[in-house]
Order: sequence, then C-alpha cells, then structure tokens
Amino acid sequence: QVQLVESGGGLVQAGGSVRLSCAASGLTFSRYGMGWFRQAAGKEREFVVTISRSADSTYYADSVKGRFFISRDNTGNTVFLRMTSLKPEDTAVYYCAATTAIIAAQEPSYDHWGQGTQVSVSS
Repeated sequence: QVQLVESGGGLVQAGGSVRLSCAASGLTFSRYGMGWFRQAAGKEREFVVTISRSADSTYYADSVKGRFFISRDNTGNTVFLRMTSLKPEDTAVYYCAATTAIIAAQEPSYDHWGQGTQVSVSS
C-alpha cells in the first residue's frame, strides 16, 4: 500500500521557520515527482511547490517563492519543505503528494496523497 506520511507541523510564531517531512513507502520513490499543497480553513486546497524526480527542477507558487524551499532524499524516500519567514496566512494543513508526471502544479496530476499536517502561524 502506498503511504505518504507528513510530519513536522505545529505552532510557530510569525517570522519563524518550520521544516516539514514527508516519508514515502510502497512506491518507487525516485520515479515520482513530489509536491506540497496546503488548505486553509474555508479555502480551496492550493499548490505550494513541486520537485522533479531527480530534483533538477522545482516550481514554486508565487505566494511562497523565496520563503519556502523544497528538497528530496531519494535514498531515504523523503521529501522536505523548509518554510521560513512564516506569515499568519501560511496557516493551513499541508499535504504532500506524488505524481507520475515529471513535475506538476495541478491536483489531478497527483496519484497519491498524505493525510496532512497542521501548520499554525501566530501573529
């Protein structure tokens, strides 16, 4: 069974930093592009960032560019999201997802999803 498990969420003050992790199992991790999405209360889930299979390409949403940084460890089957200069509007449930596409920013392109981890940024 394919499983994606996010961790690292919690409460953080505005301006602070958090690193999220997503551990993947049940799939050949290096064959999947990975992405992070988030969903704030009362809002639609939105794209945050994606990274290609070999980590040679990344694409960030404008709202997080320069503040969030994605990386992956294909040996450890883990994708990371380092979030810095956090703002209250970053408060959301953060989801990692896997795609058979090389890189993708659209939800329908993703085949597997984690359960999400809550990040709450206080002002």
